[in-house]
Amino acid sequence: MELQANAALIIIDQQKGILQPRLGRRNNPQAEERILDLLGLWRRSGRPVVHVQHLSREPDSVFWPEQEGVEFQQRFLPQDGEWLIQKQVPDAFCASGLEARLREAGIGQLIIVGVATNNSVESTARTAGNLGFDAWVAEDACFTFDKADYFGTLRTAEEVHGMSLGNLHGEYATVVSAAQILKAG
Repeated sequence: MELQANAALIIIDQQKGILQPRLGRRNNPQAEERILDLLGLWRRSGRPVVHVQHLSREPDSVFWPEQEGVEFQQRFLPQDGEWLIQKQVPDAFCASGLEARLREAGIGQLIIVGVATNNSVESTARTAGNLGFDAWVAEDACFTFDKADYFGTLRTAEEVHGMSLGNLHGEYATVVSAAQILKAG
């Protein structure tokens, strides 16, 4: 594993709304700490940091623009010089200008963290891989929630997380731990 000097850390949807209890039971209670570990390395090394903010089109969403849930959590506020990408769908590449900005900056390697593993993280990582980026997903710096499958069987957040990572690994992205990234950095 080699971490490029200009690898971008893409932090997805670390907004106040994701902490709403109504979203249900989640996995990886230490995910935010792992994201902060990576963010610290990125800031110390001067690598690019991309903060992705979801602006929902659904008024009942925790990310609806006209309420507090859309705001970044204090610990994940973008700093001067860091990128802000706003999206209205799960995929951070869709209609956001992200691909063009990455190409313009000559960035080819992306480390993807945030929420939810099976939604915005997975869709963003799939597109990153399809576009030819060297995408890594930090499995312990992402989390998701309990969810019923198509057939109505309730799956735990751990099962949903594991299946999503399984969908990605080796085809769209390389799934690693935050510790492996920190060691490579």
